[in-house]
Amino acid sequence: MDATALLETIERDTGPDPRWAVIWLHGLGADGNDFVPLVPELVRREWPPIRFVFPHAPVRPVTINGGAPMRAWYDIRELDLANRADEQGVAESVAQVEALIAREGERGIPPGRIILAGFSQGGAVTLAAGLRRREPLAGLVALSTYMPAAQGAQAALVEGASRQPVFMAHGSEDPVVPYLAGKQSAGLLRRLGFEVDWHVYPMQHSVSGEEVRDLGNWFNARLAGG
Repeated sequence: MDATALLETIERDTGPDPRWAVIWLHGLGADGNDFVPLVPELVRREWPPIRFVFPHAPVRPVTINGGAPMRAWYDIRELDLANRADEQGVAESVAQVEALIAREGERGIPPGRIILAGFSQGGAVTLAAGLRRREPLAGLVALSTYMPAAQGAQAALVEGASRQPVFMAHGSEDPVVPYLAGKQSAGLLRRLGFEVDWHVYPMQHSVSGEEVRDLGNWFNARLAGG
């Protein structure tokens, strides 16, 4: 797979000449369309114009699904979280996300005005990318997810990365990514120096209206004065 190729994306601008961007990574088997309907639910009238970028993950075989090809940010070889994420696939996806961040820079939006968000697999890539950001983004959003290769997180952390604020949320009844995995990942990020806004909701592997409201409040704090 060519990790340098720019991913196909869906874009939604909330107003003319956006000076902020949100890059949102979908979950396993979905595509960039998955979170497009969230934009009108999340965005508030007083916010500055934002470009929402929804990339499509590459299609690849996924081991735990019998090798069936589907959109995935990395292969899942086993259910055990310690060995779940294909580290090479995660690294390739991080490189592709970095290319999207660089493109926003070319279009006039610097890293300090970009929020990287993701759900499930997309959230795992968001956290992996966040550890490696020497120039901090405006924030990281990781929903119903976990830190891939958590045992190597300390070694992967670069100077300045922990200045990125993090919003993490999880369902207490999640059967796909266990709640405890999310909670432990939030704790790990805090030990690494990140400011983590952690939320739990009575839901499974999904997104709730209350979660969108809380995320909107978190966005509001990032966008203030923007």
